Amino acid sequence: MEPSHGPAEVSRDQDPVRRWFSLWDAYFGLSYLVTTGLLLTSGNSPGRVAGAVAALTLVVPWYAAFGRPLLLLGGGGKPTRARWFAAGLGVLFGTATLLDLASSFALFAICPMLLMSLPSAPGIAVVLLANLVPPILLWVTSGQFGEAVLGILPLTLLGIALAVLVGLWITRVVEQSRERALLIEELELSRGQVARLSRQAGIAAERERLAREIHDTVAQGLTSLIALIQTADSELADEPELARRHLALAARVATDNLAETRGFVAALTPVALRGNSLGEAVRRQGEALAAETGLTVDHTTEGTEFPLPTAVGVVLLRGAQEALANVRKHARAQRVSLRVEFTDAAVRLRVADDGRGLAEPSHGPGEEPPGYGLRGMRARVAEVGGTVEVTGTPGHGTVVEVVVPLGAATTRNAEGSR
Repeated sequence: MEPSHGPAEVSRDQDPVRRWFSLWDAYFGLSYLVTTGLLLTSGNSPGRVAGAVAALTLVVPWYAAFGRPLLLLGGGGKPTRARWFAAGLGVLFGTATLLDLASSFALFAICPMLLMSLPSAPGIAVVLLANLVPPILLWVTSGQFGEAVLGILPLTLLGIALAVLVGLWITRVVEQSRERALLIEELELSRGQVARLSRQAGIAAERERLAREIHDTVAQGLTSLIALIQTADSELADEPELARRHLALAARVATDNLAETRGFVAALTPVALRGNSLGEAVRRQGEALAAETGLTVDHTTEGTEFPLPTAVGVVLLRGAQEALANVRKHARAQRVSLRVEFTDAAVRLRVADDGRGLAEPSHGPGEEPPGYGLRGMRARVAEVGGTVEVTGTPGHGTVVEVVVPLGAATTRNAEGSR
């Protein structure tokens, strides 16, 4: 059973080849008209001329109905139909040449079609045979191999050469056009896959960003609220004034947390950084921790503070929030030290406590600390070209240090803004 071509495949192959076939159609029509004109002026008997013209005229619908669709799809894909098409051309051309040798001029159109519809080796063999038909018929009809046959032999050889060259050239052009169409289709598929993968990567990155924002704002705010409400509840009976202060602080935390949530949903600058420098924003985070937990929090800003790219300020502020949240939840500390250092090359944030420290001496560059918070901090800092180092020993506190080189941070921030 022959392989079939669906409508999609037909349209795909026809588009790049059709441009060349418009030229071929014009060449085919011109060959038919010239051959018909030669027949009408050949001086042969009207009956034989009419028969030859009729045979050649039948080549036109035979080509239009069977040959052209076959050649557009590539004759090699349908060998049975190609053989039937070549056989029909042979019968019609042989009949016309038998009636009038002037029909042999049609070989300039017949031979390329044979080469385009048949495989190369059989096609060349059939073309050679077709070009030998006129001298053989002349030899048979004249009864001798004389000057007439020798006279058209050079033209026959020239016709064979031209037919083979034209046919092979047209075949190669069609093959290249079809190959180009396949490459274009593969390129379009690849571009679609790249776009799909980019879209999926963007979705994953946005999910990761939202997860970090929710962890750094909503989750930490709710943790603070729970702690303050529990503290106030335990103080209601014996110390109502202190309980009211903690409830007021809980209301302030809830208000700030709501503003933070609205801010990251709208992709705005964090509330703590609006109108405040990084040092001031970090100081306020430390004061909030002291008010909530009673810890002693020291804050220092070293160097000359200057405006930072938005991405850098957000990353350092989120790093401070995450480090202080871990102090609140895990450290069991009495004192916390916050330091923001500005240099010409980098901005450094250092959060140190005197709590129970880490279960392991340190976390190397290739190791991931437990919990989502520090992993999210590392990922966020890496986005602006910075590093996070967490050190500590059991019973001797923990130090979290975030360093963001200004050159890498400025470059990435500019790329992100574009």
